[in-house]
Amino acid sequence: MSLMKSAIGVLLAGGQGERLWPLTRDRAKPAVPFGAIYRIIDITLSNCLNSNLRRVFVLTQYKALSLNRHVRRGWSSLMGVGDFIEILPPQMRVSAHWYLGTADAVYQNIYSIGSEQSSYVIILSGDHIYKMNYERMLQQHVDSGADVTVATVEVTPEDAAHKFGVIETDKEGRILGFQEKPAVPKLSVRHPGKVDASMGIYIFNTQFLLPALIADAEDANSSHDFGHDILPKTIANFRAYAYNFRDENKQETLYWRDVGTLEAYYDANMDLVNVSPVFNLYDKSWPLKTWEQQYPPAKFVFADPGRTGTAVDSIVAAGSIISGSRVSGSVVGYDVRVNSYCEVEDSIIYNHVNIGRHSRIRRAIIDRHVKLPEHTEIGYDLEEDRKRYHVSERGVVVVVRDESMLEEPE
Repeated sequence: MSLMKSAIGVLLAGGQGERLWPLTRDRAKPAVPFGAIYRIIDITLSNCLNSNLRRVFVLTQYKALSLNRHVRRGWSSLMGVGDFIEILPPQMRVSAHWYLGTADAVYQNIYSIGSEQSSYVIILSGDHIYKMNYERMLQQHVDSGADVTVATVEVTPEDAAHKFGVIETDKEGRILGFQEKPAVPKLSVRHPGKVDASMGIYIFNTQFLLPALIADAEDANSSHDFGHDILPKTIANFRAYAYNFRDENKQETLYWRDVGTLEAYYDANMDLVNVSPVFNLYDKSWPLKTWEQQYPPAKFVFADPGRTGTAVDSIVAAGSIISGSRVSGSVVGYDVRVNSYCEVEDSIIYNHVNIGRHSRIRRAIIDRHVKLPEHTEIGYDLEEDRKRYHVSERGVVVVVRDESMLEEPE
């Protein structure tokens, strides 16, 4: 019997995603589109499916309508008999407030978790882009006799400073200490010159986790967070081990991306259109699943001089029509219309966008249901763009739909 049969997953998907504003104005961070047809949460859920983790609670909170709808449509049908991916919004069953932290989110669903016959609980985040076999991590957790195992990824000290929780271990991987976003991270004893950064993925023995959550909920001084509160207490008194991330992406360098900022999100999408992208969407041995609306194939029309429909170094989803325009280095969602004489370059175009004739778009993210009038220019004069749109620190222009269109579906 697969070891995963004795485990359940708890996927934390209630993040507000303030650093991704305005893309998170109308949706939760895990619901933000990625790679033309996916949502960010699809990457973690695909990892679950490929790892044989078939019982997963998805904890939602912030502006979760589109996320709930996406999970219901795209993932419920993939489960077998007795398996599930179930959405759990805040129920206020054990308290009278919204989720106060990651540990509190799990605590508030303690009855749902306890009702499942499981020996292990795998805590996951819906915010990252990576490929990981959770069953490998669970096997190490069992073999080491750990009460909790924390997934870690090797990063440079410069990348870890002020950004990640840092795990300190002995040579056998037992956790000796934890630093929360330190200015000067401690170097790894197992990976010279590197730092063991926490991935926000934890495996707990169920019989250890439940009383720990209750004790944390009763602690008035706790911030009710796994990294801040649960983990430090566990390290001091119980068996805690680190699991070194093993990448299923099959590339020379490890791929794990926190796409929590506009720049990181933009870069991760732009990587996908490279000739040899670091993150491989086309690996049949590790398929990425999602839900898509049914549309006809993408179409590229007109071959007249100066009016040729082309897309190069780009991803174009179904239902989109590139009509007498040039798209280069871009990620184009489904049901997008790029009308004649347009230039779209190094941009991310969400679903149901209509770009008027003679427009020029460069280094931009265009949100769904946006209709750009003819002769629109974005990305060529950032001072003018700032008067109308949101512009990131590195000059990525984000265009969101008008407030009058907020009732439109995802």
